[in-house]
Amino acid sequence: QGQLVESGGGSVQPGGSLRLSCAASGRTFSNHAMGWFRQAPGKDLEFIASISWSGGTTSYAAFVRGRFIISRDNAKNTVYLQMNSLKPEDTATYYCASRGDPLSAVAVEEHMYSYWGQGTQVTVSS
Repeated sequence: QGQLVESGGGSVQPGGSLRLSCAASGRTFSNHAMGWFRQAPGKDLEFIASISWSGGTTSYAAFVRGRFIISRDNAKNTVYLQMNSLKPEDTATYYCASRGDPLSAVAVEEHMYSYWGQGTQVTVSS
């Protein structure tokens, strides 16, 4: 079936940076669009960024544009989220997800994604 495993979360001070990784196993996701979402306590799941299977197209939520960068290394079957200038409001559990159809386009809606990781916690606090 395939599995997505996030890593790289942790605690950081405001203004700091973290790089999240999402490693795929069990099947190849290299020809699928991927996305990052997050969920803060008591809030809905929120779209962050998406990247096409080739990496040539990306889409970002307005609140992270200019601070976060999504990228992928298909040879490693891994997607990354570089997060800079972190703010306390970025505190959440971060999830990566894969679209189910090969050669799929970027997407912002969570229902467009078929595979999800278990999440990694990011805490931004002084």
